[in-house]
Amino acid sequence: MFDKEIYIERRRTLKSTVKSGIILFLGNEESPMNYADNTYHFRQDSTFLYYFGISEPALAAIIDIDADETILFGNEMSIDDIVWMGRQKTLKEKSEDSGLKNVQPSTHLQSHLNQYSKTGRKIHYLPPYRPENKMKLANWFGIAFSELEKTASLELIKAVVAQRSSKSAQEVFELDKAASISADIHLMIMEQAKPGMYERELAAKIQEAALASGGNLSYPAILTVRGEILHNHFHCNILEEGQMVLNDSGVETAMGYAGDLTRTFPVSKKFSGEQKDIYNIVLAAYTNAKNMLAPGVSYLDVHLKACTTLVDGLKGIGLMRGDVNDAVETGAHAMFFQCGTGHMMGLDVHDMEDLGEQHVGYTDELKKNTTQFGLKSLRLGKALEKGYVLTVEPGVYIIPELIDRWKAEKKFSEFINYDKLEQFRNFTGIRIEDDFLITEGGSRMLGKHLAQTVEEIEAIRGRAY
Repeated sequence: MFDKEIYIERRRTLKSTVKSGIILFLGNEESPMNYADNTYHFRQDSTFLYYFGISEPALAAIIDIDADETILFGNEMSIDDIVWMGRQKTLKEKSEDSGLKNVQPSTHLQSHLNQYSKTGRKIHYLPPYRPENKMKLANWFGIAFSELEKTASLELIKAVVAQRSSKSAQEVFELDKAASISADIHLMIMEQAKPGMYERELAAKIQEAALASGGNLSYPAILTVRGEILHNHFHCNILEEGQMVLNDSGVETAMGYAGDLTRTFPVSKKFSGEQKDIYNIVLAAYTNAKNMLAPGVSYLDVHLKACTTLVDGLKGIGLMRGDVNDAVETGAHAMFFQCGTGHMMGLDVHDMEDLGEQHVGYTDELKKNTTQFGLKSLRLGKALEKGYVLTVEPGVYIIPELIDRWKAEKKFSEFINYDKLEQFRNFTGIRIEDDFLITEGGSRMLGKHLAQTVEEIEAIRGRAY
């Protein structure tokens, strides 16, 4: 945990923004995998972690803004808990670490909520994403599951997003650490990958290193020779000469802050000519995008710059044609780049995604209202501010099924050279990704330098043999 004054100040800031009513926070519970006592890895709700710092299952809290009272609800360990898990800090001790004085048993929460409801007090809560918390809210307030998101407090959502978006010095320290450890792991994978290995062998090394760091993975590793599959968690292919490995993985520190890096490298000692050409196109898009990062710059413009750079490069090798800006405006580039250039990051690898993309990545003035393939997947479009942490991750993904569909429809044939593209249908994909902090005058990459250029990567691969 951070120093308790940090949590006290975070709660004080939230109270001053929301101004009145009751704020209800629900922590996460253990989730069984295949029977009650065999659970998934526990991860506390990030907003609960942000305001209270306690990573323990089955907690809840309320902030009564008008009475200036904060109560933590949970249960102390029973003798059975101590027998099976050993003596740990008591909940009372953990609450003191968070700057809290009032701790009550979990069974007292509903009576407090009933009393607030009877007196007509406004109860603010965030959109629930865990089924157990959805059931609690539905039972407490008599709300249908389908209505829970609609009845969540927009005022609270906006207040939390505004507060969590700008990272403090302590948070930046953790994010730097996460990015640095992630970079070390990526380098290790580049050095150890060899033809004949299964993808799962490398994925296991990533998991091992993440746990050894004192944290965990911030999301399931994407380690694949099928880089055109954007979120590919299948790890049963064997690495072969001539293929590329796409490694999208990151570490979450013990404090819960995420790293998120991607590198693509050849299984062989060197990239092939086609691989090198497209890798350099992606690298140019990455470089042009990250060079734009600064307060006041719209991330939508950063994304569009990455897209136009990709189209320009793909024109250079004959895969696209026509006017670059027209190709991007119509969405023709999405044959090769189907996703967004980046997203916010912090306690969540896709920061605050549970609170709603419109509120996290956009604004009331800049609403996300497009259905265009590719652009609809851009999670972040609003103007950047000092303290934001985000990713830059352009890529080129050549998906045979998409080629076949669009070619049959003659879609964007004025921009896409389908005859040339047939030669690349088994190319797979390339992505380059780093994490950035928006600073007063621009940005800085978090963590440490990790090989980016063809020459740097080939030098590492040469040593791997």
